[in-house]
Amino acid sequence: MSAAEQTLGTSEIPKRKTAPIVNRFLDFISSVRFGVSLLIVLVVLSMVGMLIIQQNVQGFDTYFASLTPAERLVYARLGLFDIYHSWYFNFLLLVLSLNIVLASIDRFPSAWSYISKPKTWGSKKWLIAQQQSAEIETCAGSDKEIADEICKSFKENGFKPTISEKHGRLYVFGERGKWNRLGAYIVHVALLTLFLGHFVALQTGFDADVRMVPGDTTDQIQMLQFELDKKEKFNVQLPFAIHCSDIQQKLIDQRGSIEPTNTLDWRTQVRIEDPEYGTTEADISMNRPFSYRGYRFFQAQTIPVGNARSITLELTSQTNGEIQKISLPRNGNTTIVDGTQVEYAEFLPDFSFNSDGKPDTRSGDYNNPVAVLNVTPPGGERTRVFAFAGNIADNIPVGAPKAGYKWRLAEFEKSPFAHILSIKYDPYAGAFIAWYFGGFGLIAALGFVFFFSHKRVWALIEPKGDGTTVITLGGHANRNHVGFEQKFSKLVREIGGERAASST
Repeated sequence: MSAAEQTLGTSEIPKRKTAPIVNRFLDFISSVRFGVSLLIVLVVLSMVGMLIIQQNVQGFDTYFASLTPAERLVYARLGLFDIYHSWYFNFLLLVLSLNIVLASIDRFPSAWSYISKPKTWGSKKWLIAQQQSAEIETCAGSDKEIADEICKSFKENGFKPTISEKHGRLYVFGERGKWNRLGAYIVHVALLTLFLGHFVALQTGFDADVRMVPGDTTDQIQMLQFELDKKEKFNVQLPFAIHCSDIQQKLIDQRGSIEPTNTLDWRTQVRIEDPEYGTTEADISMNRPFSYRGYRFFQAQTIPVGNARSITLELTSQTNGEIQKISLPRNGNTTIVDGTQVEYAEFLPDFSFNSDGKPDTRSGDYNNPVAVLNVTPPGGERTRVFAFAGNIADNIPVGAPKAGYKWRLAEFEKSPFAHILSIKYDPYAGAFIAWYFGGFGLIAALGFVFFFSHKRVWALIEPKGDGTTVITLGGHANRNHVGFEQKFSKLVREIGGERAASST
């Protein structure tokens, strides 16, 4: 065997060098496949959070009691009762955010090149290989005149034209929607904003309750702390006072109950008395929360004990039998013709006497409604009067005429005893940023990505020796290929007319 043969026979093929482990790790966590997998896992966990009642949701106590001891133990150990605050949910959000950032850094330069350095020319072979292509043979005019006509056609179809010369040939390039190439990165920014806003809101904010009874003023709220089936409350001082002016419950059937199933809306009117910023009026409805100094007020629930937002009384004079009607708002008062002062003090929906013989209510339902009044005749002493909705005999002391009148509750507007407002404190506006900039920004970005596209067309003008000119057209769109095909066919017809030699 020759020396050359020995050298060839014993030589080894060099092993291909593997990329450093750090590079391989970065490639893995920045890959689209890894990001989509994380997103799927987060969606599944979010669905679990919707299927399993969370511990900060009304009705959790009943749900927790319905579970078996084994289910309670497993769910609690896995953090499924408070999944959105669990360490693994936040960790997955953090890793997904890192994936989005690294993927954006890795792919952004190529996307930006479509904007900063658009490809304005290409070889004939390259143009024919595009999604849409056509060749047109014409005898009309010089190369410059043909290029001007192509520019005019491009412009009329919404493409911004550019004429360039390469290798002695004229090229016309047109494009529209180039910023769509950055749509994916706008989606990334919106997602990161959404994640960051919710994280800030969860870390710096809190939930609280405040009871609103018309006429009451408070400068404290009840903070909520959840620990599985235990919901603890403790008072926290506010930097301002909240005065409840009025509460209202709009009912579907005015003769029905004040249950949520018979309700269109709840309204709570409050007045914020702030030593630093003065007085602010607010009207809080079920679908119209109120924001003030980082505190966001929502309708949460009611205390479903029947009450009356306003009452209409029918007064029958014991002197001449004359009947008059007066209306009073809750906690309101008025003076009738003879100077008697009438004050709306209390409402009992189901009147009865308790074990001590004092007026009370058996239930929160409107079974035997009574308006309790404080009546002061001119020059007399204040007297407590009970105005029943039904007709009560005069010989019954509680319904007997007083202060010169027989009192009857003619009408009343139903409303609960009190409303409970839920307060979410978000000092750094994390939730606002998440919802408005992240959430709505994400919707707008996805619309921009999927409903618009980057369309590009090229035209190569080549004169032939026989006095004719061949125009080679090529076109490409990053999405909505069917719509682009129609647009490209229209361009071919306008540029070539009946002289189009071929089209593919």
